[in-house]
Amino acid sequence: MFDWDDLRYFLAVARCESTLAAGRAMGLSQSTVQRRMAELERRIGRPLVTRHPTGYRLTEFGLAMLPHAQAVERQVEAFARQVEEMRRVSAGVIRLTCPEPIVLRITRSEVLDRFHARHPDIRVEFVISDRYVDLAKGEADVALRSGDTDGDLVGRKIADSLWAIYASQDFVARHGKPSRIEEIESYPLVSFEESMAGHRVSTWLAAVAPNGRIVARNTSVLGLVYAVKAGVGLAPLPTAIGDGEPDLERLLGPVPELARSWRLLTRPDLRRTARISAFFDFIAGEIPNLRPILTG
Repeated sequence: MFDWDDLRYFLAVARCESTLAAGRAMGLSQSTVQRRMAELERRIGRPLVTRHPTGYRLTEFGLAMLPHAQAVERQVEAFARQVEEMRRVSAGVIRLTCPEPIVLRITRSEVLDRFHARHPDIRVEFVISDRYVDLAKGEADVALRSGDTDGDLVGRKIADSLWAIYASQDFVARHGKPSRIEEIESYPLVSFEESMAGHRVSTWLAAVAPNGRIVARNTSVLGLVYAVKAGVGLAPLPTAIGDGEPDLERLLGPVPELARSWRLLTRPDLRRTARISAFFDFIAGEIPNLRPILTG
């Protein structure tokens, strides 16, 4: 019988088509990947991959076994998630993910203090990220998220996510300000870097200002805020943040094309657990207090 753990190496090589790249992805040496692949093939008795000048390719047998290995991987991940879930249940922990600027606004309010006072046996921990943390993979339990959402998640709308065009007062004094959206193309712009090309701000700017001059790029909303406050250029920002910055001036908007909804989301299986249900019920009663935090 083969070692189940060796299936990880098979899957990594299948995805990367290279033992070197597979090793990098797994944080291991190329020789370790090659050795474990060779051992797996020896125990199975048939080759799973074959070497080509451009990398590794799955054999016909490897292609046939790939979906079964992927199914094992999904089951192992589900087992690991359940173990972690049971640990958090016993510890009374809820991992909440949301963008960094919102964490600051929530912690400055008394919303979580009221939740902890009502449920002293449950503790909320933040998973801070501007990217979409994968709830399906167990990277967090609950997401406070605006924009497109995973159809496999369940939740409810909390507030509107509105964006407008902002610049610093110093920038306006030096460059003036646009009177229409179509005019922003002639001003220095701040946007996200290529890794966030799919963000709605990036796609919207590319559509309305295809010839615009991007003078600074960032990987987070907070980075956009800092660049705009520095007077580098103008940029779309969430109204909840932009309106709260005394050095910034709202020039245009809100922009309808950038509007989304803030939602509280979780996996269907977690929604039925006692601690997540308690959190959702509490948040439902806090919507009037959360709207100024999220919308401005």
